[in-house]
Parts: sequence; structure tokens; C-alpha cells
Amino acid sequence: MTPENPEETQPLLGPPGGSAPLSRRVFLAAFAASLGPLSFGFALGYSSPAIPSLRRAPPPALRLDDAAASWFGAIVTLGAAAGGVLGGWLVDRAGRKLSLLLCSAPFVGGFVVITAAQNVWMLLGGRLLTGLACGIASLVAPVYISEIAYPAVRGLLGSCVQLMVVTGILLAYLAGWVLEWRWLAILGCVPASFMLLLMCYMPETPRFLLTQHKHQEAMAAMQFLWGSEQSWEEPPVGAEHQQGFQLAQLRHPGVYKPFIIGILLMAFQQLSGINAVMFYAETIFEEAKFKDSSVASIIVGIIQVLFTAMAALIMDRAGRRLLLTLSGVVMVFSTSAFGAYFKLTQGGPSNSSHVALLTPISMEPPSASVGLAWLAVGSMCLFIAGGAQALRCLLACLCLLHLQCPFHFVLCP
Repeated sequence: MTPENPEETQPLLGPPGGSAPLSRRVFLAAFAASLGPLSFGFALGYSSPAIPSLRRAPPPALRLDDAAASWFGAIVTLGAAAGGVLGGWLVDRAGRKLSLLLCSAPFVGGFVVITAAQNVWMLLGGRLLTGLACGIASLVAPVYISEIAYPAVRGLLGSCVQLMVVTGILLAYLAGWVLEWRWLAILGCVPASFMLLLMCYMPETPRFLLTQHKHQEAMAAMQFLWGSEQSWEEPPVGAEHQQGFQLAQLRHPGVYKPFIIGILLMAFQQLSGINAVMFYAETIFEEAKFKDSSVASIIVGIIQVLFTAMAALIMDRAGRRLLLTLSGVVMVFSTSAFGAYFKLTQGGPSNSSHVALLTPISMEPPSASVGLAWLAVGSMCLFIAGGAQALRCLLACLCLLHLQCPFHFVLCP
């Protein structure tokens, strides 16, 4: 899409003549903000290794039954839904920086409650708090990063948000391999604590300061982030004001079409089951009678990180529609294969529960169960690979919604 108005291609803030910024503090600020998505990913992945640990605990230790384990994984989404609404209110009233500082409190508080849990209700309460923080961070962090970045690195830094989320999931899987659930919760406090510490020294975004008519503070923030001593061009009059939304605008095709497309893309992406796999990866592999369910989950996490990075690199060349179509085909095939694996191993005396993925082939006689074990891992890796591409394309398509829909902040930053 090529904007008809050339002014639409110009950034709100930028050095005159397109000169390159002199400071690299913008990368430090972006890293500080991206610790929010890292904590978000860790909270999403935390339940995967924690649930098996809690279910194996012998009495009188705290233990989860099947129903409580299901709630322990899923309740984070209820908190995230509330956090998304709260984050949308905070980001325009409290500012981007303060919103990130505030969301570190439920992150740390939630994991502290989980660490000190003496009953199931404390576990669920801690997960609910971390979900609240996830909702805020997932909305505010991309806004902060996009508004502090200059055009040459805006795409690069924007891609780091989703990459940090999947890195946080992988970190939870790796740490859960060696840590018990309480120590894993303590580790979950670390990224949010570092974000709180670093963001205290980072400035508010210049764009938000301009919307508050704080021009001197905005110039100081730009000099801190970009390091130029040149005079900066003022943004166009009225550029800092957001257009209000009215229901009558839904009659215009330029509004309701991207709105419907965005809603459907998000709905289908969530209904594909990608979050369920992230929440219960290790449990899924255990139910599939795996001996090395932790290792299988880590492999899935590594695949997700790699394909998320790859999707970010090839998305502009391959196109969003092609990657979304390819992702859908891959996910349908992979879930069908995994369902076939469950059917083949159901009730069988010789299944992959007797197969260790890391055992050398020479130490174990070949059998059909070895191939079935790798069928399960391979199908889940394909599912995650397809989901990673779909998510990147989904975010890119929602950027088109951002450009066309006057109430885009309802749906995405």
C-alpha cells in the first residue's frame, strides 16, 4: 500500500534532513521495555513445567488434581483480558513509561504469591496477577518501543517484541527442566525486577510528551535517546491528537473491512490451540506417554524461537497472505499427525513411554515406538512453526488495521 498523502510516510519525530542519530541509548531503552514481553513469555510458559511438578508432589505437599491443573494453566488468560483493558486505559493517561513500571508490580507480586503458596487458591491468585501484568505488557511495550525508535531501526526493534515473548517461553521450559516449581517462580521475578530498575532511568516517549504539550521534555527525551544536538523539527499541528471513534464510522468499508479482518484473524489464531500447547506442552507429552516430556517441550520451544525469527526476516519478501495460508496448511497437517499418534499409541503395551529421546540408537533396539515418538515431536514442532509464522503475519496484518481504522487502539497498539 502506498499512501496517497506523502506526509503520511513521514515520522512524527525525526531529525531534519534524515541525519542519523548519534546515540545508541534507544537500544538500551528498547531492551528495558522488551523485558516486559520476556516476562510475558515466561508467565505463559511457566505452567508447562510447573503443572507436572505440582501433580507429582507427594502428600502433604501442595498438589494439583486434574481440574486444578487445568485452571492453573488457563486462568492467566482471564487476567490478561483484564490487563488488556487496563493497559489501554493506562497507556494514554499514565503514559507509556509509567504503565511499564506499574505492570512490573503484578509480575513480581504474582510470582511471589506462587512461591509462597500454601493452597491451590494462592496458586490461582498468583497466576491471575501474572496474567494481569501480561495483558498490560503486551499492549504497552510495543507502543513504547515503536515511539522511541527512529525510522531506520523501528522495524528491527518492533520485531524484538514477539521474539522476546517466545524467548521467555523457551526460558521457562529450560529452567523448568532443572528447577522445582517454587524456584521457577522465583526466577520469574528476575526479568520484571530488571525492567523496573532499568525503566526508572529511561525517559517517557517523546510522542506522548508532545500529546501532553510538554515540548521541552520531549526534546530532552529525544536528545537522550537519539543523542543529536541539532535542532529538531516540530511535528505538524494536530499530529499528536488521536481521532475519536463514532459508531457511524462502521458504515464505511475502510473501517469495517479491516475491523472484521482483524477480529477474525485474532479469533482463528487463538482458536487454533497455540496457547493451549504453550500452557500444557509438558503435560501433553506426558499424556502421550513420553518418557522425556521436558526435553520434547524444550525442542518445541527452540523451534518456536527459530521460526518466529525466520518469519520476521522473510515476511516482507514472501508476503503476509502466502505465509498465513502456508501456516494454516502446516498446522492442519501437524495436528492431524499428532492426533494419529495418540490413536496409534492408545492402550498399546509398547509405546513411546519406553523411549528416551536422548538415548543413542545403538543402545536401544529399533522399534515402531521410536518412530512414533519422533512423529509426535515432529508434528508438534510443525504446529509450533506454523503458529509462529501465523502470529508474525497476524501482527503485520493488524498494522494495516492500525493505518486504516480510526479506533485501532481497541484492537492493537
